Amino acid sequence: MAVAATKGRATASRLTSSPMAMATTAQPGFLGGWLSQIPLPKWALIAVAVAAAVLLLLFLICIIRCCCCKKKPKKKERVNLHAVSSSTTASLVQPEMEDLERGVEPTGRGKLQYSLEYNFRAQELKVGVKQAAELKAMDSGGTSDPYVIVYLTSDRKKKYETKVYRKTLNPVFNETFTFLEEQLGEICFSLRYVPSTGKLTVLILEAKKLKQMDSDGLSDPFVKVHLILNRKKWKKKTTSVKKNTLSPYFNEMFVFEVPFSQIQNVDVVISVWDHDKVTKNEPIGKLFLGCRATGNQLRHWSDMLSNPRRPLAQWHNLQPPDVVDKALGLKSHLKLPLPPR
Repeated sequence: MAVAATKGRATASRLTSSPMAMATTAQPGFLGGWLSQIPLPKWALIAVAVAAAVLLLLFLICIIRCCCCKKKPKKKERVNLHAVSSSTTASLVQPEMEDLERGVEPTGRGKLQYSLEYNFRAQELKVGVKQAAELKAMDSGGTSDPYVIVYLTSDRKKKYETKVYRKTLNPVFNETFTFLEEQLGEICFSLRYVPSTGKLTVLILEAKKLKQMDSDGLSDPFVKVHLILNRKKWKKKTTSVKKNTLSPYFNEMFVFEVPFSQIQNVDVVISVWDHDKVTKNEPIGKLFLGCRATGNQLRHWSDMLSNPRRPLAQWHNLQPPDVVDKALGLKSHLKLPLPPR
């Protein structure tokens, strides 16, 4: 009897400790019971959960962007002025150079709105003085009598001034001033090239509106024609001198031997000079043609190469000599021999 009872207790103990018994006696969890009450299939519940997670993620991203990406403050240079039709620029008003050297603070002087327009064909610069705002009060009554001075740093002698506006810190000027590029004059010449013979013909025809170089308002112009090969001076021809005129007529022709193999490496420099018996001859203006040229000069040179044996004449504006010399970038002043044909 003792043995039977022991076996019976052992069997009961094994049954109560088995997983099957635990499963039948344990109560379901809260989440499981809640999900079991929703009348939807399992795949629908998963889809709803994924959509909720995506919405939550987007919401968190929006919060992070709003907190981290703060609105940038407006620049101090921005001016709240009336609308204008043309393109303008607004800048802070700066002190004079003398004030800067003395360490005067540049802040709190106001803002100025202006426009810049350059006409390449007419070679003129238009400066439009529009308006100013929040100017510094210079009078005892807390106002100022402002006006604007406009000049180019390359020529401080030529200045323009706007009208004076009384007792205001926000004047509206709306005045335009025009600065011309220095007018040096124009020259007309023709080019002709024959590839079979290697003959380059330059015909200097005439010039007009030349810069006045003499005290009597006239000049004694003549023209030099230089050939530059591989950025080194090669050959030179000179016209006769025309006395006391700003519109000389030359009609002088020069022929250079330039092999076809070298035509792409040649620059033709046309320069107009003022002759002076007492002092040194002075250059009035220059220009150069060739594959390194730009604008009308390059177009004239390309037309010559595209139309062999045909002379092509064209007017050109003279440019400042130093600008042309810098563009040419000459290596030396040695005269080169004619390359073998």
